[in-house]
Amino acid sequence: MSDRSESDSSHYLQTVAVQPDLDIAPGFQSFSTPTYRGSTVVFRNLAELRAYGDRSTTYWRYGLHATPTSEALCQQLAQIEGGSQTLLLPSGMGAISLVYFAFLKAGDDVLVPDNVYGPNRDHGEWLARDFGVTVRYYSPMIGAGIASMIQPNTKLIWLEAPGSVTMEVPDTSAIVAAAKARGVVTAIDNTWSAGVYFRPFDKGIDISMQALTKYQSGGSDVLMGAVITRDGKLYDRLKRTRMIMGWGVSADDCYLVLRGLSSMPVRLAAHDRAAREVAEWLTRRPEVTRVLHPALPDCPGHAEWRRDFTGASGLFSIILHSRYTREQVDAFVEALKLFAIGWSWGGAHSLAVPYHVETMRPAGTWPPADWENAGELVRLYIGLEDTRDLIADIKQAMEQHLR
Repeated sequence: MSDRSESDSSHYLQTVAVQPDLDIAPGFQSFSTPTYRGSTVVFRNLAELRAYGDRSTTYWRYGLHATPTSEALCQQLAQIEGGSQTLLLPSGMGAISLVYFAFLKAGDDVLVPDNVYGPNRDHGEWLARDFGVTVRYYSPMIGAGIASMIQPNTKLIWLEAPGSVTMEVPDTSAIVAAAKARGVVTAIDNTWSAGVYFRPFDKGIDISMQALTKYQSGGSDVLMGAVITRDGKLYDRLKRTRMIMGWGVSADDCYLVLRGLSSMPVRLAAHDRAAREVAEWLTRRPEVTRVLHPALPDCPGHAEWRRDFTGASGLFSIILHSRYTREQVDAFVEALKLFAIGWSWGGAHSLAVPYHVETMRPAGTWPPADWENAGELVRLYIGLEDTRDLIADIKQAMEQHLR
């Protein structure tokens, strides 16, 4: 028996299995962006291959750097946030790393807010310990006072609005103005607003970093980060660093995030409404001494939030009365039935995590002058459950363990 293909007698079956002669009818369209899985990019000729880099000739080089699926996600993210170029990373932490490595070298200085996302602090400390970078921390409420901290070797200023645990909203306009006066690059962790409720580029910020793991995917099942900018020169530095480091993302993960983007504004609005309702209820509880939600008047930076933001997130924190021990607070969190215990957020499920705030600040600076809250902190993420059930759940856990 011959093993030549019946459809094409010039090729043997094994060749046809690898290189079939397909005839797919053109014109198929749907709302979904196709998932292009590919490492090898095939060029029509050597001239096209060698012309890579001239975008008027060809754009694609290798699946690690970009595919039509990832490019669709990049463009949509940039449009949502008001940027022009996007780079995708395997996680939000990867996006933070890209910014550090693109703009800092031994002997450089970086300013980081004292309430920064913990892994960002860890990254900075690692650079200081092993790579000769100076890392200094500033009060998130410093505003224009940051000008006095900028040195000739300061190359990067991080911002976070609000702080992802203690929820202070900085005066980004004042910080950016001081940075621009000295030619310092500014980068913000804009994950809390998902790029929807805060427009960093309209405020003059150079780079926006986000964890797409959160609201963009919305399903608590994807890890991805993004770095977005409007500045072509900064983008070129970021892009080259990303290529050299070999960072890439899965086309399947890009598809999942793309699928979540169309509903993100609606979901985000639902999280905002629910979180404000729960936060307002918590302000009336005797167990709680302060609710750290930027939309509430006594949250540090509330005036800046009103000026700069068009909405809020589902993430906020509460300070419990100082009479409660850590053991009682832990028992309260573990007694919650509808709130899972977990670090991330942005999905449909509510979460609760206790934090020991003093361990989040550099050694020797506790308590900082801008922290006036006694008592243990619990960060809450309000998902898409009915708020009546969530409030009842918090109430029963408080009545059990916070007496």
